[in-house]
Amino acid sequence: MMRNRVFAVIAYLCFALFLGVVAWRVPRLDLAVIVTVVLALAAFDIWTELRARGRR
Repeated sequence: MMRNRVFAVIAYLCFALFLGVVAWRVPRLDLAVIVTVVLALAAFDIWTELRARGRR
């Protein structure tokens, strides 16, 4: 159980780092907005999945 959470956090951080580099190298406002929305949706998905698994 704890291992799943650790791997989920590591995967999210790697994904965020990748999108951060893309947004940094291509300084466009619309791209930054999309990156922010995608990271928020991914964080929400990880949070709900890990929370749902904890209740089972």
